[in-house]
Amino acid sequence: MFQDITLEELLALQQNKDHVMIDVRSPSEFRDSTIPGSLNIPLFNDAERAEIGTIYKQVSIQAAKDRGLEIVSAKLPAFVKAFEQLKGQKVVYCWRGGMRSRTSATVLSLMGIRAYRLTGGIRTYRKWVVETLEQMELKPPSIILLGHTGIGKTAILRQLQAEGRPVLDLEYMAGHRGSIFGQVGLRANNQKTFESLLLQEVLQIQDAPYVLMEGESKRIGKAVLPDFIIRKKEAGTQLFIEMPIEERVRHILADYQPNDNKAELLQAYMHIKDRIHTPIAKEIETSLRDEQYAHAVRLLLEHYYDPRYEHAMRQYEQERVVIQAESIADAVQAVRDYLAQLKPVTV
Repeated sequence: MFQDITLEELLALQQNKDHVMIDVRSPSEFRDSTIPGSLNIPLFNDAERAEIGTIYKQVSIQAAKDRGLEIVSAKLPAFVKAFEQLKGQKVVYCWRGGMRSRTSATVLSLMGIRAYRLTGGIRTYRKWVVETLEQMELKPPSIILLGHTGIGKTAILRQLQAEGRPVLDLEYMAGHRGSIFGQVGLRANNQKTFESLLLQEVLQIQDAPYVLMEGESKRIGKAVLPDFIIRKKEAGTQLFIEMPIEERVRHILADYQPNDNKAELLQAYMHIKDRIHTPIAKEIETSLRDEQYAHAVRLLLEHYYDPRYEHAMRQYEQERVVIQAESIADAVQAVRDYLAQLKPVTV
């Protein structure tokens, strides 16, 4: 038979990294939120789950079970095959650790595939995430990257993260770039997914000598930053990166791929059009429609983003380190140089 494990046991198992978590809920449930790093091998697809739920409510519990058994029986070979191809210890879970995960683990056991079942399912995991974040404090001193739109703050952070430096990439967790155009070409994560990813990352860097992050606003797309991140951001050392506007325009065009996302860009622009002086606003829209993207981006920076950013920066009185850079590579090296001269801090 399969073996039940608690959330605490799963978290301990995750330290070994010799396991794979499988969410057996429907694809739409999986997209809504899951345990980071999980695979989705659904016992029922969305239509099947809806059908069984209707039978459960309108006919009887037994009729729903009978229909569920009929559906599962037809797909068992493919279901088992999907698990056979996975290496490592397997942990299955559903919403409450109920029928779907029990059925999955039992079938796998009968086929000689050992599996664990997470008791309480993802509901227990979600409760742990919420309660842990409510009491969380980020221990390492924070270093905040600031700068006008287009300097490539996220690209700088990701380069430093690839080198093994402690980074909280909040935009990655949110699935959003943090501006009115931030959703273009991306799929924004909801609050549940954002919080799961954030907690996972915070726990991994609590003993680091520092943590790097971008100076985000409280909301990034659909996600809202918890207060402990806001406090850490406001108290952090500020690295303000300056870069020529031509380079910023180039970064934005490379990041947003306007030729592939013209409709989305235009739709987003309409949300801010009325906040820009009318002749300039019209010129920007015309440039976007005529695919003169470099000109449109430059006008947006000069007449919308830069003035707003400079106004926002005047509200912060901390001392900041100013970095003059000609490119992202220059900025990365300057941050490396700054980090190299930091004195060790006990956390």
